[in-house]
Amino acid sequence: MASSSRIFSCAAAAVLLLAGCGSAVRTGDPWAEADRIAAGISTPEFPERSVSITDFGAVAGDSLKLSGEAINLAILEMNQQGGGTVVVPDGVFYTGPITMKSNVRLHLSDGAVLKFVPDVRLYFPAVLTRWEGVDCWNARPLIYAFGETNIAITGGGTIDGGAGPDNWWKRQREIERSDFRPSPGAPEMRASRLRLLDMGENHVPMSGRIFDETDCLRPQTVNFYRCTTVLIEGVTLINSPFWVIHPLFCNDLTVRGVTIVNDGPNGDGCDPESCRNVLIEDCVFDTGDDCIAIKSGRNEDGRRWNVPSENIVVRGCTMADGHGGVVIGSEISGGFRNLFVENCRMSSPNLDRVIRIKTSTARGGLIENIYVRNVEVGQCREAVLRINLNYEPREQARRGFWPEVRNVRLENVNCASSEYALWLSGLEDRTNISGVSLSNCVFDGVETGGSHVDGLVGDIVLDGCTINGSEFSSVTD
Repeated sequence: MASSSRIFSCAAAAVLLLAGCGSAVRTGDPWAEADRIAAGISTPEFPERSVSITDFGAVAGDSLKLSGEAINLAILEMNQQGGGTVVVPDGVFYTGPITMKSNVRLHLSDGAVLKFVPDVRLYFPAVLTRWEGVDCWNARPLIYAFGETNIAITGGGTIDGGAGPDNWWKRQREIERSDFRPSPGAPEMRASRLRLLDMGENHVPMSGRIFDETDCLRPQTVNFYRCTTVLIEGVTLINSPFWVIHPLFCNDLTVRGVTIVNDGPNGDGCDPESCRNVLIEDCVFDTGDDCIAIKSGRNEDGRRWNVPSENIVVRGCTMADGHGGVVIGSEISGGFRNLFVENCRMSSPNLDRVIRIKTSTARGGLIENIYVRNVEVGQCREAVLRINLNYEPREQARRGFWPEVRNVRLENVNCASSEYALWLSGLEDRTNISGVSLSNCVFDGVETGGSHVDGLVGDIVLDGCTINGSEFSSVTD
């Protein structure tokens, strides 16, 4: 056990939880607060009128006849009429980018497929967005909205981002992550991802952060920016070029009954960033990166806006593959408060962690009030709870912004197989992980037989927990 860690008696648990730092949920019933938040989230309402995209010229089944213009015209028509539903009927409709407008629902019939064409030229001119927490003008997301209200994507159909190893995912290797020449004989260019990160660190104005067709970063599938009263329900999303659902500066967001299957690089399932009042329920995630990742901006841009994510409820979800089931970070410089995760099921040999918090001294920010209960885990690869204040230690960025994590509570979390129960990585010179509490948790099949702690970690409360069938009463290296 790390010398900086202390194990408190069960009687101390109640005192710690009542004294925990943070906002309103620290002294009351957090689950009553979760219910209040979920019940208070406004959901869209639409007039009865509807149109089909085929009324505007969309044609199914022909990859040479793109339906994007017809879909956007239908959405605009519904918006101008005061709102309604745009229906995508059964069939495969090949398309370029789609722009949502206020008071419009895009509804996919059960047999409908929107298949996005991976032709980079279709996704320009660039739009205002964020990429890995840094502000930029970049390729238009597949489905985009800016400053709209009362919008929805619903139905039992499929949104196919069209990404694969020969197009968008290949771009990740050749342009974003390595130096390249855009054409034979042209000067070598630095990887676009690294250039964007440098722009953020050096406060380059937005007029200097414009990416074009030769060096663009992969677009998100759904990016709603500064939108309110948003619903995404029922649809299946596959083959995303980048993050799948990326709400940014949004309020009152519901993601319900959605299935996300995406094994590509950076294939996060749902990433609310600087969002407030979010409900994610009854969804299925099978991803190549984090299933749900909560964010609030990276480094200088995150601190400049200083808008935390807050009040996020996750319930009834199923997670298979992923770097983490429910994750906070790493782009979390604006901070985060009030996460409630309950009644979820997670299991896969390719699920690395269940609850993960990742940040660093380049990020900074306060993360507090994390509540998790009634989670059943068949297997995860590394640890059930992973808190890391030293994420990406070689990142080239300004340092000295001290991250802090406090008031993390797990109850009735059961796991049948993992390498560690907990893995906590604190800072070397200050105790910025505190108030970690576990009650009635069962950790079986723990390969190492214990947990890992490095750096300085504060109070850890264990109440009625077992590890490999024995009392879990200490945290060991």
